[in-house]
Amino acid sequence: MKDNQPYPDIPFIGRWHYSRAEMIADGIVHAVGIVLAISVGSALLALAAFRVGPGEYIAAAFYVVSLLTVLSVSLTYNLWPVSSPVKWILRRFDHAAIYLLIAATYTPFLAQLEGSPLARWMIVLVWTAAALGIAIKVFFPGRFDRLAIVFYLAIGWSGIVLVKPLVQTLPTTSLALIVAGGIVYSCGVIFFAWKGLRFHNALWHGFVVTGAGLHLAAMVDCLVINRL
Repeated sequence: MKDNQPYPDIPFIGRWHYSRAEMIADGIVHAVGIVLAISVGSALLALAAFRVGPGEYIAAAFYVVSLLTVLSVSLTYNLWPVSSPVKWILRRFDHAAIYLLIAATYTPFLAQLEGSPLARWMIVLVWTAAALGIAIKVFFPGRFDRLAIVFYLAIGWSGIVLVKPLVQTLPTTSLALIVAGGIVYSCGVIFFAWKGLRFHNALWHGFVVTGAGLHLAAMVDCLVINRL
């Protein structure tokens, strides 16, 4: 399908040229992610209810809600009919939601660094950067797309400045899962950008689900298992 055929009013319509098999695969990946997020997320919140402080619990709950939001918006956007202008609107929120997930992932772990002024500043910095990214995606759709990939990675790995207090505070298994999740996300960007590869979208979302799952497992380890 050409960019100017047959729906010239839909921005970037030429980017969507996935086969039925690719769409089905992408839908399955999203469905698996949503089911895992609901089941593991619910277990995390139920088990952590009497083991963590109010701030930690709210941060964990917000991560679970953010993860479900990201996967649900992404599923809707990617499976929405390409002939509809609504798809272009959904694209804004799909890309913006990634910033929400990054900031929501950081918050429960940074909340462990009680009394650390640097950790508090880091939370403010991450959420400010995420809010800026969300605003750009919502109000300036289609612009700075390549720069946005760099921005995603920069925010995602910015926590390295707190590596010392994190290593001193978080359980070893939690740290390993956090780093593994970051690596998986970063490797997935390769498939996100590899537009010519068949099933690249499903592969990219598979990496997202895996990375998010590793971070969710890190929260279970940190907030539940290590407090038994």
